Amino acid sequence: MTKRLEDNSMHGTDGEELRCEGCGVALQTDDPGRIGYVPEQALAKIPVICQRCFRIKHYNEVSGVTLNQDDFLKILGAIAATNSLVVHIVDIFDFEGSLIAGLQRFIGNNPVLLVVNKIDLLPKVTNLNRIRNWVQKQAADNGLKVVDVVLCSARKNMGFDVLLSKLDTYRKGRDVYVVGATNVGKSTLINRLIRDYSDLEGELTTSPYPGTTLDEVRIPLDDGKSIIDTPGIVYRHRLTELIDKKELPVIMPSAVLKPMVYQLNEKQTLFFGALARMDFIKGERQSFTCYTANSLKIHRTKLENADELYATHKGELLQPPALENLDKLPPLTKHPVRIPKGMKTDILISGLGWITANSPLGAEVEVYAPKGVRVTVRSALI
Repeated sequence: MTKRLEDNSMHGTDGEELRCEGCGVALQTDDPGRIGYVPEQALAKIPVICQRCFRIKHYNEVSGVTLNQDDFLKILGAIAATNSLVVHIVDIFDFEGSLIAGLQRFIGNNPVLLVVNKIDLLPKVTNLNRIRNWVQKQAADNGLKVVDVVLCSARKNMGFDVLLSKLDTYRKGRDVYVVGATNVGKSTLINRLIRDYSDLEGELTTSPYPGTTLDEVRIPLDDGKSIIDTPGIVYRHRLTELIDKKELPVIMPSAVLKPMVYQLNEKQTLFFGALARMDFIKGERQSFTCYTANSLKIHRTKLENADELYATHKGELLQPPALENLDKLPPLTKHPVRIPKGMKTDILISGLGWITANSPLGAEVEVYAPKGVRVTVRSALI
């Protein structure tokens, strides 16, 4: 049974506000255009989920309803007033792009367990101990203090036992807040906890599209505490937030990355669809290894032909984006990059992947990405 209060929110007979068990948002029956809408006849079903979650679950439908940035930050900022363990989930495919900038400022003195998801995407020969050391250094360089690092794959069920052990070690009878950027795999990971360690009915809504969770979802634990899934932070510097949602599967990898190695002379260009490009401006002939989704087509050409190729073939030979989606992206902007001598260096294009330069004598390149998309230079991950 439900009843409506004067503010039109939905409450159960016990007075508790009714919330979607898929995304956590407060339910309402008045406005299909607002988050939390559920048809009245669906309130009798168990578990109760909003219409948006129903469409994502059953039809994989793209929803334009998301939470705004201020609401995300308000939820995140409330953690500082609690005594909790904070689990920060990041995406190894877009480490810098998915790291929450200034997290310590929002969460106060609460300890942080850093969980690095999607390690199943890395080539099988990858040394995971080296990856863990790399993550610890990158986290420290970005001002994030962590009590430990866990490498895992929620989708492939890798590292899950280690995560549970670390939660037992660091939780110490406290609530656990799970935070992260959109589409880093938070809900997929928490659904494992629900299936194995909680009596909560149903599962969190997951989909290939950012912004699935809209409000806190509390998962009760046996000791009276909870694991709290929070909405993903929407970062517009990630290409995954800018590209048309129907084209996301082309740039978001779902299988082990197959590195593409290109031996380039200076004055050669690589195009990544029409989403980005790298011009090798100056340097000795050398290799550039591209770690992008296997479905993304890379085209090589001479620098002198690059502008004409882009103007003539963007949206067709060079895609994504498809021709009808070109105007939805900001124009490409240039990022000059100097690669140091004798260092393996990654150039990360947030949301698209990275290019590793192995440059004994150094090199100068120019990277083009849609305006606002973060381009980062770092020590090589692999």
